[in-house]
Amino acid sequence: MSISETVPVSPGALWTGRALSGVIVLFMIFDGVIKLPPLDIVTQTMVPLGWPADPNVARMLGIIGLISTALYALPRTAVLGAILLTAYIGGAIATNLRVDNPLFSHTLFGVYLGIILWGGLYLRDPRVRALIPFSR
Repeated sequence: MSISETVPVSPGALWTGRALSGVIVLFMIFDGVIKLPPLDIVTQTMVPLGWPADPNVARMLGIIGLISTALYALPRTAVLGAILLTAYIGGAIATNLRVDNPLFSHTLFGVYLGIILWGGLYLRDPRVRALIPFSR
C-alpha cells in the first residue's frame, strides 16, 4: 500500500486523534513555558534529578520542548515533531529511571505521554496510518 492509498478513518477517530494530540500540545506548552522565566520552583526541582539549578539549562529545555511541540502541532511537520518529542520524553524517562523515581507515577509518565502522542498522530495523520498498518 502506498502513502497515496491511505487507510480511511472515521470522523470519530479523526477527532479523537485531534483531541489526543491537543492534550499533548497543551501539556508540552505548559511544560515549556514554565521553564522560560527563571522560576525558582523549576530550577530547584531539577536538582534532585541530577540537573544543575541553572535557569539557562531550564530555558534551553523549554525552548527545545516548545519547538518540538510546534512541529508536532503543524500537519506538514507533525511526524518530525513526534520524533523530536519522543526523544525529549525519552530523556525524561532516562532521567527518572537513573534517580530511581517511582516507576508508574514518574518514570513511566513519559511512556504514557508517548502513547498518547503517537496514538493521536496515528488517528489524525493518514501518512502515519499508511506507514504503520495495524490491519489490512
